[in-house]
Amino acid sequence: MAAKQLKFGDDARQKMLSGINKLASAVTVTLGPKGRNVAIDKSWGSPTVLHDGVSVAKEIKLEDPFENMGAQLVKEAASKTNDAAGDGTTTATLLAQQISIKGMRLVTSGVNPMIMKLGIDKAVDAVVTEIRRLAKPVSESDWEKVATISSQNPVIGQKVAEALKKVGKDGVVEVEEGKTMEITIDHREGMEFDKGYASAYFVTKPEDMEAVIEDPYILITDQKVTSIQDILPMLEKLMQISKNLVIIADDIEGEALTTLVLNKLRGAFNVLAVKAPGFGDRRKAMLEDIAVLTGGTFISKDTGRELKSTTVEDLGRADSVRSTKDRTRIVGGKGSANDIAARVAQIDAEIEKSTSSFDTEKLQERKAKLAGGVAVIQVGAATEVEMKDLQERVKDAKEATKAAIEEGIIPGGGVTLLQA
Repeated sequence: MAAKQLKFGDDARQKMLSGINKLASAVTVTLGPKGRNVAIDKSWGSPTVLHDGVSVAKEIKLEDPFENMGAQLVKEAASKTNDAAGDGTTTATLLAQQISIKGMRLVTSGVNPMIMKLGIDKAVDAVVTEIRRLAKPVSESDWEKVATISSQNPVIGQKVAEALKKVGKDGVVEVEEGKTMEITIDHREGMEFDKGYASAYFVTKPEDMEAVIEDPYILITDQKVTSIQDILPMLEKLMQISKNLVIIADDIEGEALTTLVLNKLRGAFNVLAVKAPGFGDRRKAMLEDIAVLTGGTFISKDTGRELKSTTVEDLGRADSVRSTKDRTRIVGGKGSANDIAARVAQIDAEIEKSTSSFDTEKLQERKAKLAGGVAVIQVGAATEVEMKDLQERVKDAKEATKAAIEEGIIPGGGVTLLQA
């Protein structure tokens, strides 16, 4: 283990501030409608041209360890903003930089940093309250405007709005590389739920910390998978026709999880284990929805089925399954259209009978996930560099529009912060 370098007091603060300023200088040029692009050299392939604050920040690592420490702290602020809102990462970086500059100046002059932190927290609460008061709800006719402003591209704005209208505000919009030179929309059967992979070892795209399995077979159960012996007979049969398997279960742990991870790392088969969404009866209902969507069988003790009885014929199918640490998307489920329509009709009947607003809301969410499907925006361009840039703009526009639908819109360009 390498020896640690130590710095204290103002010397340490100035080094960290230097790193913060270096990262912020590269990121903040992308701010606003007249923001500039940033070119990033890659160790392989063509340079990348970026117009997104967090994407620029992710590419920066400074040579000096103390400067890099400061840069990484601000990078984390941008990343958290991206996770929460999908946009506004450059603004978050600029705010973090200015708070650091003024905060360190006060600390150097003798202000107690812990008391200053309490003041910052109070100021944040007051500003957030005022911003929420100023926010205006967004109508469907405004979706295209929001997406266009975010991407600075009217074609992207139109396509993002069209995709969201196809699947509804609670629906799923994916972004993929296109096979033409245009931006097109492909509407597929699909679903998203709020549970992710059981282990980071299942990740196939480290840059996004995402696990992707193409053309998988899908095991759906509300039972815990703790021993590989429970599913071994099915695995042996499956290996004769495919190596792609997704397991959606109450939990995957112990020897079963270890065995699946080791076999994936060795390349024996391409597997992804995902925890089932929801709780209690709602979990069972959602797993039944997934089974209908994918054309699989829900393996449950309630229906007299043990894991050991699972066959390849019980497995669902889809075009792809994508998981992050806290979300999973099933795209292109192979279930029968008639079965899906019947399931939606059953949910509609339950909505009519429901006397609880909470239950009604959850039923409507299930219906949206099942009936809305997934809109895939396929981004094409003349060159790889242009395509990467357009993909990032589409992703930003999609997230900004969904955030606007949920929380409303405010004047941009720092005007709202000035008023607050």
